[in-house]
Formats: sequence, structure tokens, C-alpha cells
Amino acid sequence: MLHINDLTYRIEGKPILEDATAAIPEGHKVGLVGRNGAGKSTLLKLIAGDLHADQGSVTIPRGARIGRIAQEAPGGDESLIDWVLSTDLERAGLLAEAETATDPHRIAEIQIRLADMGAHAAPARAASILAGLGFDEAAQQRACRDFSGGWRMRVALGSVLFLEPDILLLDEPTNYLDLEGTLWLENYLKSYPHTVLIVSHDRDLLNRAAAAILHLDKGKLTLYAGGYDDFEETRRAKQRLELKLKKKQDDERRRIQAFIDRFKAKATKAKQAQSRVKALAKMQPIASQVEDRVAPFAMPSPEKALASPLLRIEKATAGYDPAKPILTGLDLRLDQDDRIALLGANGNGKSTFAKLVAGRLAPLSGDVFGASRVTVGYFAQHQLDDLNPLSTPFDYVVKLMPEATEAQRRTRLGTWGFGADKADTKCGNLSGGEKARLLLALTAFHAPHLLILDEPTNHLDVDSREALIHAISDYEGAVILISHDRHLVEATADRLWLVADGTVKSYDGDMESYRTELLQSRSPRAEKRTSDDNGVEARASRADQRKAAAERRAELAPLKKAMQTAEKSVEKLTAELAKLDATLASPDLYADPAKASRVSLERGQTAKRLAEAEEAWLMATGAYEEAEAQAASA
Repeated sequence: MLHINDLTYRIEGKPILEDATAAIPEGHKVGLVGRNGAGKSTLLKLIAGDLHADQGSVTIPRGARIGRIAQEAPGGDESLIDWVLSTDLERAGLLAEAETATDPHRIAEIQIRLADMGAHAAPARAASILAGLGFDEAAQQRACRDFSGGWRMRVALGSVLFLEPDILLLDEPTNYLDLEGTLWLENYLKSYPHTVLIVSHDRDLLNRAAAAILHLDKGKLTLYAGGYDDFEETRRAKQRLELKLKKKQDDERRRIQAFIDRFKAKATKAKQAQSRVKALAKMQPIASQVEDRVAPFAMPSPEKALASPLLRIEKATAGYDPAKPILTGLDLRLDQDDRIALLGANGNGKSTFAKLVAGRLAPLSGDVFGASRVTVGYFAQHQLDDLNPLSTPFDYVVKLMPEATEAQRRTRLGTWGFGADKADTKCGNLSGGEKARLLLALTAFHAPHLLILDEPTNHLDVDSREALIHAISDYEGAVILISHDRHLVEATADRLWLVADGTVKSYDGDMESYRTELLQSRSPRAEKRTSDDNGVEARASRADQRKAAAERRAELAPLKKAMQTAEKSVEKLTAELAKLDATLASPDLYADPAKASRVSLERGQTAKRLAEAEEAWLMATGAYEEAEAQAASA
């Protein structure tokens, strides 16, 4: 297991982690979540050994390899595939030594080790990973320096996946990916053979790829079984219970304090009052777990709606060079209440199309009707770097509201989520999430008829993403969305347009069908071929395939049953614990102290059994997933 033992880490005296403890079973996929600034990236650095804790320790299995995405992306003359292969230093060293070795015993040792580590299959495995991340065969042969920084970070991600470390640490890996790359990574991590700890605010990724959620809050760690939705449901139930207990305790505190205030000056009651003072001092406060409210996103709707269609694109061609157009044959219509998500891999022309719609790029041929009357708010991720690091949010609102009073300006800032502590903070000192919030507010300030949002969620935590979903739903203009966050797309978009093969067309399927098509296109062929005596290849018959599938199901059946049994045990004990908590929350129980004591004892025993059952469930789930992955790759 990966053990985090009473870990304490402070920055300038401020505790980031305080006596944090968790145990992650080997082979488990765990999502690390928490508010922005909670210390998630710091925890990964402590596990990796980049930072040293003030107190406590992190222990990993002996000989286990830890892997993280390299901080610097590759940029040399090596091809992508060669660079990824070169990161496996042991394989590269053995292959080099095999070229010069003369001792027969050493040659045998080298070849045995190369066979054991699957060295000869490595190029195919590396190519498969790069293909999944969006690099076709031609791109894999190009030099690293030919790619932009974002694409190079994909190569860095591919290299750490290729190395298959025993403990894989990923910090917001989808920030480098488009939706297509995110869907592939989600599927890949599900079958990854070792332990994964991933920091992400992507709800779908955490639901599909993670079997447990590690929550970092107020310096403490709590492990929850299941994906993000399960974690959220369990945490909310816990918060509701604690609020009830806190209210009960606050009422008792007020009652005792009232007694003290009333009788402390009376000699006949002084002794009783003093005992109440001691009781009040011993009463430990119940921490309220309700988190700070997330400020909503301010997206005012256009004052006057325009008649549909807002825009009509006919026989248009878009690009930057008439000799090499990026998009052709564009015939599309955009209505005033449309919510459209653009699908398609990076490099296919999504941003080019967005610029065409926004009026920032004139068509090379054809027409865009209606553009002159439509106001557009355009949010692009790179614009975060354009914010003046020396300006404050207040400075920006002064420019937008030159005639307003200071009170009106600060009220407007408050609706954006910038209170007194942040309104006068320089942009250079704002977090990525705060910069994104400011830029979104500036984008929508003048209530445009059309909002174009290009990757708006990269720096937003899960709760802020939910707030953005509500804002888009309430906004009464049209929206064009480009995002790798599948949950955001599914929650807001009612139409899908696919940017592919040099054009943009309506996509008739849903996100699930798109995901299936994408994984099929980015996966190596799984069909095994056999060869007859004449060397002619033939596919395995359907009967053989069905027989093999049945055999795999039979092998997995006991593991699946063990997992389901463990899961039912967790569900049963969770229900029992909730029932006991409800009993303990009832004031009537304490009329019978003996009964209250019994229920409290039973609650403690049930909680212990639940913890043991959850660990057994995690182990059983891991064993089943590992066996399932091995069967799938066989």
C-alpha cells in the first residue's frame, strides 16, 4: 500500500497538511479532490519526494517506481516515438549494450531481460499510446520541436504512461488534452495495471476512471469508496448529519450559558453554576463541514433578443491562406437560443471556426449573414495571459463602468465573486481559477447575443464548474462551447457539431456514441489473426471468439462475485450506520442514558465494520479490474 502517515506540511507557518493520514491499496485508481489551494499538488510533491514534510511520513512498497509528468516538455530533434522509447532508460541501455556485447553469458542475460520486460513490443505500445493522445503515424515520426508546448506536454504524458510506474501521479492531465484525448485517457486509466493517484476536477473522469476518492479538506485526508458522484452523495449526507448535531449542541450551549448567567450571582446556586461552567468548557465544538459558497458566474442576458437565425453561413471557406483553406463547404445556421458544442480533435479547425463565427476571421469565400448585428463575447484560454499582471479586478471594472460610483463598481465585483479581499488584488497574484472567473465576467459584461467559450474550465474546481453550468443554463443568448469537460458539454449543449475532415457538420449521435466511435478509431486492432499453411491470414471465427469470451467471463466470475458481495456489505453497513446516526440525533434517546450508551457503542462498532468492509471492497474491486484488464489485453 501507499501509506500517508500523520503528514504535516506548512508554508510560511500556514498549515497545508496537518496530521493527514490515508492508505491506498496497491493497484487502486484514486481521485484526489479538494478546493483550489487546498494542497493537492503539494501532496503529490510530498509523495514524489520533491518536498519534505515537517512531520509524518509517506511510505511506499519496497522497490516501487513513482512516475509523474515531466515539468519540461521535450523539444529536440528526436521524433516523438523515439523520444518516448528513450525515456525507458533500462531498455535503451540494454539495447545499446546488446550491440557491443561479446560475452555469450552476458548476451544471454541481456536477451532474457529484454524478453521479460517486453522490450520488443515496446515500439507498438508506445505508438498505441501516442495514437490515443492524438498523434497519428505521420505525427509520431516528426521532431518534437515541430510541436507547440501543449502538444509536447501530451508527449510527456505519453512517456510516463509508457513507462508504467508502480505509482502514477497525475496532476490535472486533461489540461493538456482536448475532449477526444480526455475520453481516451479515461478509458486507458481504467485498465492501468498499477496504482494511480490523479488530481482532477473533471467529474466524468473521476467517475469512470477512479474506484475511490481521496478528499483533502482543511489539511485532513478522507478516503471514500466509489467515484465522484458517490463521494459527493456520501459527503453531503455527512454534512447534513453534522449540521443537525451542531444545532443540537449549540442549543445545549445556549441553555447552559443561560443558567450560568442567571444564577452565578446567587449564593444558593453558585455551586451548580460553577459545575455548568466546567461542563461548558469541556464541550468540544462540532465542526461545521459546510464549505464556503461558490460565487455564481455573472452572465447577463442580451437586453434585446434578435430574430433567428442569428447567423447563417453559406458555402463558406475559412482559413489563413487562400491556397490552403482549413475548413470548406460550410453550410450552417445558428439560432438565438442554440447551445452548440464543437467536437473534434485539436488541430481540426475548431478555433478557426470560432473566429469565423465571432467575426475575427473573414471567410476566404462564401458568406456569413447576420454578423454585423450580432454582438459576441469570446473567451479563449490563452487570454488569461493577456490580463495585465499589475492591474486589479477593480481597475478593469473602472474602465467598463467609467460613470459609476465606487460603491456600484464594488457591488458589481461582488456579483463576480470578488469581495473586498480580492477586488484590489493584482492579477499577477490571482489564482488560475480567479483569473478565469474575471475573464469570463469581462467576456459577458456587455450582455452579448452570442457567447463563444473555448476551454473555460481548465482552472476551475468541480463546484465552480457546476456554477458555470447554471450560468450557461440561465443565459438567454446563444452559446458555442469548446471543452474537454464531458460533463459540462452534456449538461449545457443541446446540439453537437463535428469539426473533422476539413469541414463542420451536425453530429446526430450523443456523447456516448461519440466516445465509442473515438475509442474504436484510436485503439489498435484487437482481432487476432491466424495463418494457414499457404501463409494466407484469416480472422478467428466468430464461434471461437464467442468461446474465448465465455471462458474469460467464467474466469472473472468468482472475482466479480466477490466484488459484488463486498459492495453489498458496504451498502448494508452504510444504511445501518445512517440509521444509528439518525437515532443518535434524536433528543428523545437521551431520556434513557443506558439506551443512548448502547446505541453509541453499536454505532462505533458499525463504523469500524464499515471501514473494514470498504477496504475489502477496494481490494476486491482492484483484483477484478486487474484481471479484467489482463483478459482484455490477452
